[in-house]
Amino acid sequence: MGQSKSPGAGVVGYHAAWKLKKQSETGTHGLLTAALGRLLQDKLALLGLGIILVVVTVAVFAPYFAPNDPFKVDLMQRLVPPQAQYPLGTDHLGRCLLSRLFYGSRSSLTAAALALAAIMLISIPFGTLAGYCGERVDNILMRIVDVLLAFPGLVLALVIAGMLGPGLLNVMLAVAAVRWVGYARVIRGTVLSVKEKEFVLAARACGTSGLGIIIRHILPNVLSPVIILATLDMGRLIIAISALSFLGLGAQPPVPEWGAMLNDGRSYMQVAPQLMIYPGLAIMTVVLAFNLLGDGLRDALDPRGTVRL
Repeated sequence: MGQSKSPGAGVVGYHAAWKLKKQSETGTHGLLTAALGRLLQDKLALLGLGIILVVVTVAVFAPYFAPNDPFKVDLMQRLVPPQAQYPLGTDHLGRCLLSRLFYGSRSSLTAAALALAAIMLISIPFGTLAGYCGERVDNILMRIVDVLLAFPGLVLALVIAGMLGPGLLNVMLAVAAVRWVGYARVIRGTVLSVKEKEFVLAARACGTSGLGIIIRHILPNVLSPVIILATLDMGRLIIAISALSFLGLGAQPPVPEWGAMLNDGRSYMQVAPQLMIYPGLAIMTVVLAFNLLGDGLRDALDPRGTVRL
């Protein structure tokens, strides 16, 4: 005779799956607390975070920090050296360099942040669907990614920005249209790994819907590599947007933006090199700060070094 199945076996299995799912949720909070503790012990990461906070504060309160009107043209004061009224001197149109640097931080950081937000809005649903929905959907979506990755990123962004026309908004859209594919591949790979974990299988056994599994179990595990990638990529986004502005496709005069300021000072590089030195130093400092913070986040969120960007 075949062995009869106990009526309580299904209930026991259900409660075991439910317990495993709850343990996973509790463990996630513990991992985040441990990661925060490791981050607070990383001096270079804290230095990067401090620089970023200072620059963001300056950008937000630029009207209060700027000593002069960044748009005021005074040809009688063009290319003057640093003095009390103009702490970093003036540019070729007599505008205060320090004030334009402060306001330029607004343009550069805002453009990079909005481009990053657009990248997230595209890549997270795209990569999650590719990784979770199965072979057919995965193949179709990843072939789109492969086609876009076949083109050099900066060249493709340059073409898109040229087609859209000059303007900071168009540059942001061009950069986002190029860079989201890298995020999608990272997210897709993470989802493929996470969806086979025991806690996901337990949630499925408990009757959780596919959307619920994605929101409650898969996306929290996807956030770790995405946060690391976004922090490291913020510096690259600032460089890309500044490069396109330097080529005349980004911010248009008289809007202060670090890449556009580099372009404005190019003709005066020999007689007034500070016109290019100051915005160049601003870009370098902020990019370095984001890289330091990104490295610290990577070590804090993934101490075993299993995240590969």
